[in-house]
Amino acid sequence: MSTPVLALTTGEPAGIGPELVVKLAAEMSSSSVRLVAVGDPAMLVERAALTGVDIDIQPLALGQDPARVPAGSLPVWPVTLRRPSQPGHLLAANADYVIETLDVAIAACRHGQAQGMVTAPVHKGIIIDGGHVGFTGHTEYLRDACDIDEVVMMLATHDPLHARDPCWQGKRTLRVALATTHLPLRDVAEAIRPESLARVVRILHTDLQRHFGIASPRILVCGLNPHAGEDGHLGREEIEVITPTLSHLRAQGVSVFGPLPADTLFTPRYLAETDAVLAMYHDQGLAVLKYAGFGRGANITLGLPIIRTSVDHGTALDLAGTGCADTGSLAEAVMLARSMVTHAF
Repeated sequence: MSTPVLALTTGEPAGIGPELVVKLAAEMSSSSVRLVAVGDPAMLVERAALTGVDIDIQPLALGQDPARVPAGSLPVWPVTLRRPSQPGHLLAANADYVIETLDVAIAACRHGQAQGMVTAPVHKGIIIDGGHVGFTGHTEYLRDACDIDEVVMMLATHDPLHARDPCWQGKRTLRVALATTHLPLRDVAEAIRPESLARVVRILHTDLQRHFGIASPRILVCGLNPHAGEDGHLGREEIEVITPTLSHLRAQGVSVFGPLPADTLFTPRYLAETDAVLAMYHDQGLAVLKYAGFGRGANITLGLPIIRTSVDHGTALDLAGTGCADTGSLAEAVMLARSMVTHAF
């Protein structure tokens, strides 16, 4: 597939998502990927004018070939705002709009009208305030929309901090997946069970092969507790759950190692030997990855029947409408999705 179509959702309308979409589309007008925005065309015209982006916005019927849109234009699968939106000002009334953009992009991927979807950031709190109680993020919403039991959240950054350390051995990508995602910290230990941990590792292993072309992935696993439990003195989850599960997976041919203390695992000596790190909870892994490559990272949802990537940052309401938001992470998400499409198709 020479020029894949990627559905690019515009995210929270009060945030930086809409202006990032028009800005990136202008920057990538001659790229090897075809972007179709999913959002309100009038809002995109307004944000382009507000932030000084010169691009033609072309509404497009779902199913219509975006190749028919002239070069240098941004095709848009229209979704109408529920209320007019101003940068920096959240409106719960537009929660349905945000959800509809996701639904349109998912449907386009599932019906073959797009080969992947890339999502601009959403604001979880305002979506919940708008009536979508229980919404915890893109990852879980996509899981449920695609009727999947388990998905895995993984972030990757190209050329991370310390990539030039001699111990890194030339590796230029850091990938961090999560055993649990958007949970309160008090609930994490209970959520790490042998069955769920094994499913997460298998999904990670399979999709590293399927979407990243890594024939024999090596996965390093963090312990849950400080010092990976210190032989049971600082917690028994490593002894009772993590270690037996990893041993079982190794017996099945999965190259998985650990549990290792998280405070020393994220060093070049260890990272040079792995294709992905599996962290036990959100901030254990993502704080490190975002420090290493914030603004140059992308979020990937593994285990789905469709390809989905996203930015590594939030809605940045304080920057919305200023034209100062950086497209780096969105560009990384687009090109990562493009690479995943190449391996998948």
